[in-house]
Amino acid sequence: MSQCRVFFEWFEKILNREEKITSMNHNDRWVLRCVFAIVFAAVALPTRAQQRQVSPRAVERIQKEVRHELIMLPYVTMFDNLGYKVDGYNVTLVGQVTKPSLKSDAESVVKRIEGVEKVDNQIEVLPLSPMDDRLRQSLYRAIYAYPPLQRYGMPVVKPIRIIVKNGHVTLVGVVDSVGDKNLAGLRANTAPGVFSVKNDLAVAK
Repeated sequence: MSQCRVFFEWFEKILNREEKITSMNHNDRWVLRCVFAIVFAAVALPTRAQQRQVSPRAVERIQKEVRHELIMLPYVTMFDNLGYKVDGYNVTLVGQVTKPSLKSDAESVVKRIEGVEKVDNQIEVLPLSPMDDRLRQSLYRAIYAYPPLQRYGMPVVKPIRIIVKNGHVTLVGVVDSVGDKNLAGLRANTAPGVFSVKNDLAVAK
């Protein structure tokens, strides 16, 4: 505020000097003050908005609510992968989905979360492919029907996500051990029609 007062005092001095030199009337001074006020507001307000602080508690709350809303989306399967990043009051959505409607639905529910100001939707919609659809089913059987990994098929939200794009497979999610991670990768490679397998599974700590 002290900087604003100094700025206004400087502007008044300029007006007084101009008035002495050019015999500026009262209306002219009033117009100049209005112009100055508009310019100052245009410069000052964005600066104050940029300085807005976000508390860690607010960020944590937004993160929890984004995660909850994405998990609760209908029609999400183990062949979809939804992720997010929270930066203050802004949310970036990432991942891959098999249906275009899932991309728009994810953005819609996140926008309704209290405190979220902007949503950057970078979710990739995977291409339609009968070959990839057949491969997804083969991968599901190879991984989730394999006895040592069957327990991962029990939760409603499957922890091993199988992402298929043009025959190339990426495994994402969380498993209990390094052994389970390696086993899932090996099983994925046995599915007919697989071109490559990228194992990005994380191990729970």
